[in-house]
Amino acid sequence: MASNKILVIDDTTVVRVKVREMLPPGNFEVLEAKDGLEGLNFILQEKLSLIMLDFLLPKMSGWEVFQKVQADPELRKIPLVLMSGRKEEVTEKIAEPFEYFEFLGKPFDQKQLINAIKLAMTKAKLPRPELVAVGAGVAVKNSTVVTSSVATATVAAPSVANTATVAIPTAASTAMPTAASNATPTAGGVSEAEINLLNEKIVKMQAEIEGLKKQLTQVVTFIKQKIK
Repeated sequence: MASNKILVIDDTTVVRVKVREMLPPGNFEVLEAKDGLEGLNFILQEKLSLIMLDFLLPKMSGWEVFQKVQADPELRKIPLVLMSGRKEEVTEKIAEPFEYFEFLGKPFDQKQLINAIKLAMTKAKLPRPELVAVGAGVAVKNSTVVTSSVATATVAAPSVANTATVAIPTAASTAMPTAASNATPTAGGVSEAEINLLNEKIVKMQAEIEGLKKQLTQVVTFIKQKIK
């Protein structure tokens, strides 16, 4: 039984067959998926040695599959070759250099395929920063997923350049002063004037938080339009 499994996710049968035929004989099994959703199911269910992922796919795009893989601390360790007939479609979403995966342009020959696989395996072994929590989501380096939320709103966005991350403030992360924590006691207790002043500060902070929520809604709408 094959000890290594290679997953080829591409909606074109010719490409899937071509990859299978070009791979040198060895102790491995080639799995095929014709759309992103089927490919993601394989990724979640199988123990894979390599993923070859087309960037444009039906049902779930290669970009969406890429984001889900990169957001998982275990899945992102799998060597990855991203394929596309137009490299600019990839670089619009993911900035070069591609540090942790390899890109393979279509059409390709056997030498290019084998070279891409070797580079992908080498890059997968490079040390990577841990996923770091940002607000209610995560931020990771090199064009991987950045998520943030207010209440139940969630957005996935590509990073800009290699180390850029998007950090959106949330209502939960904004410090809210209270009368108990900010009032300075006097010999006779807290005066009414001090309480009123604190209440005014709280009202002002609440107004600022509402403003941040509106800004976040605009950012979410903008990002969703960009990644469609």
